[in-house]
Amino acid sequence: MRRWIPAVLLGLLAASCSGADESGDADPGAPTSTPTAASTAAPSTPASDGTTRAAVPHQVSLPALREKTYDGDGLTLGAEVLRTANHTQYDVTYRSGTLTISGRLAVPHGDGPFPAVVLAHGYIEPSIYKVGQGMTRERAWFGDHGYVALHVDYRGHGGSDPDRSRGLDLRMGYTEDVINAVHALRAWDGPVDDERIGLAGRSMGGGVVQNALVVAPGLVDAGVVFASVSSIASENFDHFIRSDGGRNAITGAILKAYGEPRDNPDFWGGISARTYFDDITEPVLVHHGTADDTCPIRWSRQTTRAMRRAGVDVTLLTYAGEQHAFGPQFERAMEKTGEFLDRHLS
Repeated sequence: MRRWIPAVLLGLLAASCSGADESGDADPGAPTSTPTAASTAAPSTPASDGTTRAAVPHQVSLPALREKTYDGDGLTLGAEVLRTANHTQYDVTYRSGTLTISGRLAVPHGDGPFPAVVLAHGYIEPSIYKVGQGMTRERAWFGDHGYVALHVDYRGHGGSDPDRSRGLDLRMGYTEDVINAVHALRAWDGPVDDERIGLAGRSMGGGVVQNALVVAPGLVDAGVVFASVSSIASENFDHFIRSDGGRNAITGAILKAYGEPRDNPDFWGGISARTYFDDITEPVLVHHGTADDTCPIRWSRQTTRAMRRAGVDVTLLTYAGEQHAFGPQFERAMEKTGEFLDRHLS
């Protein structure tokens, strides 16, 4: 495991990257309180690609997440919602810190134990989000191919407890929920092989997976991202939030709390996964379509180059003409994912 160098957290500001079931973007609402700024007394440490590592971690930062205790448990099966020839799906809940998080679980038929994967979905406006929405195809594919797949709804989504930050934690809480989902699977008495667990995320969820890999090295065995957002937080902020005239309220609240990226590089570097790529210890597979007009493919190319410079075992697969949600080449991408996980979840 590589040594963690304290800095300011990897926050995924990606707001509107959407998957096959995803839609719309909206202002999550004005915050009820304003987080305090990080101390600027100590000097920063330059990192790759123009990011910086703050000497004193901000409370909204990846290093701050690294200091937390993760004790996800209480995975409880609810109603059966789908049964195929090879697997059954259930509504579930589990604990993430003090919160109850909802989700959907695919369980293969048979005795197991089975390898498992935690799924991090892309952006869907929380007010219209439905339990299990966003990675339904992936969840079914994994269940049919012998994986227990836990789809995380995130706080503020579906049947989960509310997101008390109202958007100002820049989705750090989503990262907590995914890390706690891994712990909840391991604590569950179901047919999960605790030694074979991976993460997979699409769009915004790809960024959440990157967050989890840098916050908790060694937690899982591998990570897979589909059509991911940028690993630089300020790029996501500019692309999805600042440029959206309908999100002026949250744009103003973020800038009031944390300042412009050029004026507060410590904070913005601290919520960028790329700042901490040299802490990743797991292999990573990246999928991206060349015709993606939501999350441009250059982001995944830049992320892959930065991971390689940091010593990460990373593979980028590109899909000619494929758009953001993946259509004609979805099955091929999942087959490549299965081959990758078969190699590393063993």
